[in-house]
Amino acid sequence: MPSKPKLGQNFLNDTHAIERIVAALGDCSNTTVVEIGPGRGALTRLLANRAAHVLAVELDPDLATDLRAEFPPDRVTVISHDVLSFDFAAAATQVGHKLAVIGNLPYYITSPILLKLAACHSALDRAILMMQREVADRVAAGPGSRDYGLLSVSVQLYGPVEKLFTLPPSAFSPPPDVHSTVIRWRFAPRFASLAVDCSTFIPFLRQAFAQKRKTLANSLRAAGIAPESIALALERTGVDPLIRAEALSIESLAAIWKSLSR
Repeated sequence: MPSKPKLGQNFLNDTHAIERIVAALGDCSNTTVVEIGPGRGALTRLLANRAAHVLAVELDPDLATDLRAEFPPDRVTVISHDVLSFDFAAAATQVGHKLAVIGNLPYYITSPILLKLAACHSALDRAILMMQREVADRVAAGPGSRDYGLLSVSVQLYGPVEKLFTLPPSAFSPPPDVHSTVIRWRFAPRFASLAVDCSTFIPFLRQAFAQKRKTLANSLRAAGIAPESIALALERTGVDPLIRAEALSIESLAAIWKSLSR
C-alpha cells in the first residue's frame, strides 16, 4: 500500500506532464541527477532509465522506504534527508561532474530551496523545477514588471531562467489550490561578467529591495549609506534619483554598487 502523505505533498499523476518535465532536462545519460522530493516516484521511474544515476532526496522516511523497495540501488540511490542540508558539492565531487537537478518543490520552502541551489551553483549544471505559478512568475520576472524583486535578481544572478509550461491542479493528487509552473534554470553565475563581489553585492541587493514602496535612494539611506554617496553614485550611473529598485536591471544595480564601492 502506498504511503500516505505526511508533509502536505501533492503527487504528480499526469503522465504527459511527467514526460514533459523529464524531457526538459535534456540528455542526462552521462549525468547524475538529483531529484528533490521524489515522493511516490512519478519522475524517478523515467529518470532511472535515462540518467547515469539518480540521487533521490526524500524527507519522508516512509516514502523513502517505498522508493528503496522499488528501485535498484545501482540506478537510484534514495537519500532520506532534508534537501536544505544536502551536500551538493560533495555529491558532485564523488561522481566527478556537475549535477543536474529536478523536482516538484514543496510550496512552503520553495524560496529557501532556490537560494540553497544558488549557494551550491558551482556543483550544478541545470535544474528543471516545478513550483507554484506565482513564485515562478517572480523568479523569471524582468525589471519593471509587477513580479520583479529580490527573488528575481537573487536567482537570475546565478544564471538564466525560463518558464516552460504551467499545470492545473488536476494534474496532482490530491489537487492543490494553485497552478504549478515548470522552469528551467541554467547555472552560469554572472559575478565575473558584472565585475561584482558576491559577498558584498548580495547584501547590497537586499538593502536595495528591502522597502518595496520606497525609492532606491531612500532604501539605501535606511540601510545606513550616506545620502551624498548615494546621490553621487546615482549621478555617475545616470539613474533617476526617484527610481525604485524594481525598475532596475541587474546590470544597473551592479553599476550603482560599483560606484558606491569606490
